[in-house]
Amino acid sequence: MTLTFDREKYQKLLCQYQPKVIKTEAENHLALEVVEQLMNNPQRTPEENELYDLLILLIEKFEQDHYQPGLTATPRSILKFLMDQREISKEDLAKLIGAEEIGKKLFDGDFIINSEIAYKLGDFFNVDPSLLINSDV
Repeated sequence: MTLTFDREKYQKLLCQYQPKVIKTEAENHLALEVVEQLMNNPQRTPEENELYDLLILLIEKFEQDHYQPGLTATPRSILKFLMDQREISKEDLAKLIGAEEIGKKLFDGDFIINSEIAYKLGDFFNVDPSLLINSDV
């Protein structure tokens, strides 16, 4: 017997789980939990298989973007990721830099991270400052 794909069942699954582009560790963790549940279900439906495949793609994209920064990340995206992990706001960043205007511009991408700021940020976040310097400058 061949199982057929039921669009209504899939639509209900999508409404239940509401998959979207993963942007934080917390969202990634939730997606991994759903994948694990689906993976351990020996009688997955075609609709659950489709959701499983979709979640795997979203998780892989998040992990590629966040765990392989040299391949796809920019100094700005690395900074945003580090800020997200430590729950640092624009205002906190401005205080850390010591200049409110520069901190806000830095976060918004209107200011290129120079070596002085990269060293401050690298020291604060405990990362190599070269990750935060734009090599195209």
